[in-house]
Amino acid sequence: MRGLTNKRVFITGAASGIGRATAERFYAEGSNLVLIDMPTLEQAELASLFKDRMTYIQGDVTSAETQAKIQAEVDKGIDVLVNNAGITRDSTLLKMTDDQWDQVIAVNLTAIFKLTRMAATKMKAEGKGGVILNAASVVAHYGNFGQVNYSATKAGVVAMTKTLSKELGKDQIRINAVAPGFIKTPMVAKMPEKVVAMMEEKCPMKRMGAPEEIAAAYAFLASDDAKYINGTTLNVDGGTILG
Repeated sequence: MRGLTNKRVFITGAASGIGRATAERFYAEGSNLVLIDMPTLEQAELASLFKDRMTYIQGDVTSAETQAKIQAEVDKGIDVLVNNAGITRDSTLLKMTDDQWDQVIAVNLTAIFKLTRMAATKMKAEGKGGVILNAASVVAHYGNFGQVNYSATKAGVVAMTKTLSKELGKDQIRINAVAPGFIKTPMVAKMPEKVVAMMEEKCPMKRMGAPEEIAAAYAFLASDDAKYINGTTLNVDGGTILG
C-alpha cells in the first residue's frame, strides 16, 4: 500500500484477533506502531515480533489512566488511529442488566469518541491530515438476536463515522469504518460447532473470514490508495449483509 511507511499508527485491541492481524499488516507496510490492549500473555511476543517499531500501552481503553497514557503518545504524533477494541456482553433485552449495557457502550462507543477526539485534535493542530478507522459490524445494518447493546454501538459507530467525516474532511482527516462479518477469532473459537456451522451457512461464500482479511481493509483505507474515500463503511463479510 502506498503511503504507510514510517507512519505512526495507533491500534486498540491489538494483542489478538483482528487487532493483532492489523498490527502485523501495518508493520509489514513499514509503519511504526502504538498498540493498546489489556494485559495479555501475548505482550512479550508482540515486543519480540515488532521489535524497535512498537510502543505498547497496557490498560483498559475506558480508564482515565490508560487514556492519559494514550494522550501522551498522541502528543508525540499520530498519522492513523484504528479504533479496533470491542467487547460483547450478550443477553436478550429482558435479561440484560444495566452493567452489561454500560460496559459495551463504554468500550465500543464512548472510548472511540474519546480517542477519536484526541487524534483529530492533534491531526488538525499539525495540519497534515490523517486517517481514523472505526470497527463497525454487519450487525449495525441488520441487528442480531441477543445483542441489543452490541448492535446499538456498531450502528452508532457507523453514524459517528459519517458525521465526523463531514466535520473533519476540510482538515484532510479521513474517517471510515470497516464492518466485519463472521470472522475466525479466538472469541469465535469458543462457540459451539453448530453455531459456527449456522453462521457459515448464512454467508454466500460459506466460510468465516480471516482476521488478515479485515487487516487488509484497514491498511487499504489508511493508505494513499484510498485518499479520496471518506465517510464510508466498508463491509468485509463475504456477502453476509445481503441476507
